[in-house]
Amino acid sequence: MPIKIGELAKRTDCSVETIRYYEKLGLLPEPSRSDSNYRLYNEAHIERLQFIRHCRTLDMALDEVQVLLKYRDTPAEDCGDVNAMLDDHIHAVEIRMQELMQLKRHLTTLRQQCTSTASTASCGILRALADHSCHSV
Repeated sequence: MPIKIGELAKRTDCSVETIRYYEKLGLLPEPSRSDSNYRLYNEAHIERLQFIRHCRTLDMALDEVQVLLKYRDTPAEDCGDVNAMLDDHIHAVEIRMQELMQLKRHLTTLRQQCTSTASTASCGILRALADHSCHSV
Protein backbone atom coordinates (compact mmCIF):
# COMPACT_ATOMS: atom_id res chain seq x y z
CA MET A 1 0.00 0.00 0.00
CA PRO A 2 1.50 3.37 -1.00
CA ILE A 3 2.38 5.86 1.73
CA LYS A 4 2.99 9.61 1.71
CA ILE A 5 6.31 11.24 2.55
CA GLY A 6 5.32 12.02 6.14
CA GLU A 7 4.59 8.37 6.84
CA LEU A 8 7.85 7.35 5.14
CA ALA A 9 9.70 9.81 7.37
CA LYS A 10 8.02 8.43 10.48
CA ARG A 11 8.63 4.77 9.57
CA THR A 12 12.31 5.33 8.80
CA ASP A 13 13.09 7.98 11.43
CA CYS A 14 14.27 10.32 8.69
CA SER A 15 13.21 13.91 8.11
CA VAL A 16 11.08 14.86 5.12
CA GLU A 17 13.81 17.30 4.04
CA THR A 18 16.42 14.52 4.05
CA ILE A 19 14.15 12.25 2.02
CA ARG A 20 13.69 14.99 -0.58
CA TYR A 21 17.45 15.61 -0.59
CA TYR A 22 18.17 11.90 -1.16
CA GLU A 23 15.67 11.94 -4.03
CA LYS A 24 17.38 14.98 -5.53
CA LEU A 25 20.75 13.18 -5.35
CA GLY A 26 19.27 10.08 -6.95
CA LEU A 27 19.81 7.90 -3.89
CA LEU A 28 16.08 7.26 -3.71
CA PRO A 29 14.11 6.59 -6.88
CA GLU A 30 11.46 9.12 -7.74
CA PRO A 31 8.15 8.06 -6.21
CA SER A 32 4.91 7.77 -8.07
CA ARG A 33 2.39 10.57 -7.64
CA SER A 34 -1.22 10.56 -6.54
CA ASP A 35 -3.95 12.29 -8.54
CA SER A 36 -3.48 15.28 -6.24
CA ASN A 37 0.30 15.18 -6.89
CA TYR A 38 1.37 13.77 -3.51
CA ARG A 39 4.50 11.63 -3.54
CA LEU A 40 3.62 7.98 -3.00
CA TYR A 41 6.22 5.58 -1.63
CA ASN A 42 6.23 1.81 -1.40
CA GLU A 43 8.05 -0.92 0.52
CA ALA A 44 11.08 -0.68 -1.79
CA HIS A 45 11.51 2.99 -0.82
CA ILE A 46 11.32 2.08 2.87
CA GLU A 47 13.95 -0.66 2.50
CA ARG A 48 16.25 1.55 0.43
CA LEU A 49 15.97 4.45 2.86
CA GLN A 50 16.69 2.13 5.81
CA PHE A 51 19.77 0.88 3.93
CA ILE A 52 20.94 4.48 3.37
CA ARG A 53 20.30 5.40 7.01
CA HIS A 54 22.26 2.37 8.20
CA CYS A 55 25.20 3.32 6.00
CA ARG A 56 25.07 6.87 7.35
CA THR A 57 25.14 5.59 10.96
CA LEU A 58 28.42 3.90 9.98
CA ASP A 59 29.73 7.36 9.00
CA MET A 60 29.75 6.59 5.30
CA ALA A 61 29.77 9.55 2.96
CA LEU A 62 26.91 9.94 0.50
CA ASP A 63 29.19 9.12 -2.44
CA GLU A 64 30.10 5.85 -0.71
CA VAL A 65 26.42 5.13 -0.13
CA GLN A 66 25.77 5.82 -3.82
CA VAL A 67 28.37 3.22 -4.80
CA LEU A 68 26.99 0.68 -2.34
CA LEU A 69 23.49 1.24 -3.69
CA LYS A 70 24.78 0.64 -7.21
CA TYR A 71 26.14 -2.74 -6.12
CA ARG A 72 22.98 -3.51 -4.19
CA ASP A 73 20.97 -2.82 -7.34
CA THR A 74 23.11 -5.29 -9.34
CA PRO A 75 22.99 -8.45 -7.20
CA ALA A 76 24.85 -10.60 -9.75
CA GLU A 77 27.98 -8.43 -9.53
CA ASP A 78 31.08 -9.58 -7.66
CA CYS A 79 31.34 -7.95 -4.21
CA GLY A 80 35.13 -7.57 -4.24
CA ASP A 81 34.87 -3.83 -4.78
CA VAL A 82 32.42 -3.58 -1.88
CA ASN A 83 34.95 -5.35 0.35
CA ALA A 84 37.72 -3.01 -0.81
CA MET A 85 35.53 0.02 -0.22
CA LEU A 86 34.75 -1.10 3.33
CA ASP A 87 38.46 -1.76 3.94
CA ASP A 88 39.17 1.83 2.84
CA HIS A 89 36.44 3.11 5.14
CA ILE A 90 37.87 1.13 8.07
CA HIS A 91 41.29 2.62 7.34
CA ALA A 92 39.79 6.14 7.28
CA VAL A 93 38.12 5.46 10.64
CA GLU A 94 41.46 4.31 12.08
CA ILE A 95 43.14 7.52 10.89
CA ARG A 96 40.31 9.58 12.36
CA MET A 97 40.68 7.73 15.67
CA GLN A 98 44.39 8.58 15.72
CA GLU A 99 43.58 12.22 14.99
CA LEU A 100 41.00 12.26 17.78
CA MET A 101 43.50 10.75 20.22
CA GLN A 102 45.98 13.48 19.26
CA LEU A 103 43.25 16.07 19.80
CA LYS A 104 42.51 14.58 23.23
CA ARG A 105 46.20 14.82 24.15
CA HIS A 106 46.26 18.49 23.09
CA LEU A 107 43.12 19.24 25.07
CA THR A 108 44.44 17.43 28.14
CA THR A 109 47.67 19.41 27.95
CA LEU A 110 45.67 22.59 27.53
CA ARG A 111 43.49 21.73 30.52
CA GLN A 112 46.61 21.34 32.65
CA GLN A 113 47.42 25.00 32.00
CA CYS A 114 44.84 26.01 34.60
CA THR A 115 44.50 23.78 37.63
CA SER A 116 42.40 26.00 39.88
CA THR A 117 39.69 28.57 39.57
CA ALA A 118 40.97 32.11 39.29
CA SER A 119 40.11 35.29 37.46
CA THR A 120 39.89 34.89 33.73
CA ALA A 121 42.72 37.40 33.44
CA SER A 122 45.07 34.81 34.91
CA CYS A 123 43.53 31.73 33.28
CA GLY A 124 46.26 29.57 31.79
CA ILE A 125 43.86 27.98 29.30
CA LEU A 126 42.81 31.34 27.89
CA ARG A 127 46.47 32.47 27.71
CA ALA A 128 47.47 29.26 25.93
CA LEU A 129 44.59 29.62 23.46
CA ALA A 130 45.61 33.21 22.76
CA ASP A 131 49.18 32.10 22.12
CA HIS A 132 49.39 31.19 18.44
CA SER A 133 51.89 28.48 19.21
CA CYS A 134 49.31 26.60 21.33
CA HIS A 135 48.73 24.14 18.46
CA SER A 136 52.08 22.64 19.39
CA VAL A 137 51.13 22.25 23.07
